[in-house]
Amino acid sequence: QYRTRLAKLQGQVTALETQLSTHSRRFRAEIDPITLPQVQRAIPHGAVLLEWVHYRPFNPKAIKQEPRWSVPRYAVYLLKRQGAPVLVDLGDAEAIETRVAELLAAVRHPGGMQAVQLLAQALEQQLVQPLRAHLGPAQQLLLSPDGALNLLPFGVLQDAQGHSLAEQYELTYLTSGRDLLRPAAPARTSKPTLLVADPDFGPLKSSLGTAAVEQRRSVDFNRGALRFGPLAGTAQEAQALRALLKLKPSQVLTQGRATETALKKVHGPKILHLATHGFFLTDLPEDLHTSSRGAGLEPTQRPSAPQRENPLLRSGLALAGANQLRSGPDDDGILTALEVASLDLQGTELAVLSACETGVGDVHTGEGVYGLRRALVLAGVRTQVASLWKVDDAATTEFMVAYYGHVQAGLGRSAALRAVQRAMQQDPARTHPYYWAAFVVIGDPSPLPRAHAAATTTSGK
Repeated sequence: QYRTRLAKLQGQVTALETQLSTHSRRFRAEIDPITLPQVQRAIPHGAVLLEWVHYRPFNPKAIKQEPRWSVPRYAVYLLKRQGAPVLVDLGDAEAIETRVAELLAAVRHPGGMQAVQLLAQALEQQLVQPLRAHLGPAQQLLLSPDGALNLLPFGVLQDAQGHSLAEQYELTYLTSGRDLLRPAAPARTSKPTLLVADPDFGPLKSSLGTAAVEQRRSVDFNRGALRFGPLAGTAQEAQALRALLKLKPSQVLTQGRATETALKKVHGPKILHLATHGFFLTDLPEDLHTSSRGAGLEPTQRPSAPQRENPLLRSGLALAGANQLRSGPDDDGILTALEVASLDLQGTELAVLSACETGVGDVHTGEGVYGLRRALVLAGVRTQVASLWKVDDAATTEFMVAYYGHVQAGLGRSAALRAVQRAMQQDPARTHPYYWAAFVVIGDPSPLPRAHAAATTTSGK
């Protein structure tokens, strides 16, 4: 009965989306056919678009017992403003993904710098070195990864001389080259900047008994197992950004005002900054540190996501009242990626998720990452800054204040991130990629429209 009901509801959702799409110019633009020259004209001067693909070679001449499909491999297409695309095969997918996993394990915790360097150089040899001859004098790389590469911070990769890719290029992530053709949404906001930070999650001891939690549906069980402790850095971040961006009290939502209900009422702020706990539920949960901006988990109730769970329910942000699953009359204080996708963020030029793991999710080959980063695109955000692992609270506060300073000075959204990363790399206390490489820019890399550069900010950790 459950499956029948679920299928019926999904059919209704599809029918409603089809009906709505007939009235949406932006949706039609997403599904209209595009041409290679259109994409090339949208590539900035001095930039190269890199589209990675995860594929399985097919042999149409195979006979009898010969296998038609070979083992998966990675390849990449290079596209510049002029000239034909170039295809470079990069080799066996399993070998590449093994090294990606090893590098991610090394950079997600401070320490072991020598191991990080060796892994970063080995992966650079596989993924970037074969492309060097085609990059020429490029200063900017537009990266559209596939498969496990969606979770890789390319800026960490190092050449044989120890220079990171973040030092050599300005890096911007895209879902695909088609993102370059997204039409700009008209400005229509009364709050150009909105800052959401330092929510009051409520007491850590849940009012829900174990039995009550266990009787809930899978996603409710997972929410019941999540515990969110206060983050001192988010309060400091809110104070610093409020002064830097000259925000009015109505543009800053903290403590009991940083609610899920309030965020759902927002309509297209130019800048949305969210500083709070973030979470992503995996089948094999990792230990979390109290000083990180990831969700705190009860040892006996570490959440994992059911295999058939909607991936947009497996990641999200914690807001006021999250520990009691109570935030106003209708909300539980847990803003899932599915709910983020339904927010009205048309016209939002920049959304900054100053939280943990906001850029991760279920990876689907050929389709990208299903999580908060996909949800923000669906909600209408033009550019987002998201994290790939559990970030340090104090370092993130420093990072965000510096980032907005560069954005206000007129740097592009990707160039500002690169400037912060390069400065942190020179700081002996922050030189490990754990501190500076977690955040990536996804979407439009250009500077904010000048009229709005200091108008919109929302912060959530």
